[in-house]
Amino acid sequence: MLGILLAIPVLGGLTMLQTAVISRSPLLNGTADLILVGLIAWSLHERVQSAWYWALAGGLMVSYVTALPFWTMPAAYLGAVAFARLIRRRVWKAPILAMLAAVFAGTVVVHLFSLLAVSVQGTLLPVIDVINLITIPSLVLNLLVALPMYVVLHDLANWAYPEEFDV
Repeated sequence: MLGILLAIPVLGGLTMLQTAVISRSPLLNGTADLILVGLIAWSLHERVQSAWYWALAGGLMVSYVTALPFWTMPAAYLGAVAFARLIRRRVWKAPILAMLAAVFAGTVVVHLFSLLAVSVQGTLLPVIDVINLITIPSLVLNLLVALPMYVVLHDLANWAYPEEFDV
């Protein structure tokens, strides 16, 4: 229950930080997606049970502040969390490798959903330009943010879901 309650202040703070600070410092046209990286870091922790709630809450918060259709970000974040939960089972001995792989795949998923949503609205963008100017720079920034975000949210998850000892 504590993990679910933590979603609002943590994701709300990341959303405010992303919209106020991170969006003002792009690399080419790409920016880091703090909510995506935070969701992946949270969902890679072995004791976390609230990753799906976090993905839905983060998607709704980001949908509120973006011009994309309302369904885009919750669907993209749920897909990214699903991949992170899947990779956590497969690469459980190397959590940093799992984090980097999940951030890479999650960034691609979010950008594919965004490109699909913009295309459905009738705006056709050149895919090569989108990849070169938005997706790759965003991927680089997300990978730079991934390790610090993993450390912070891993410690928060350890606090929210303490390890149980047999006495």
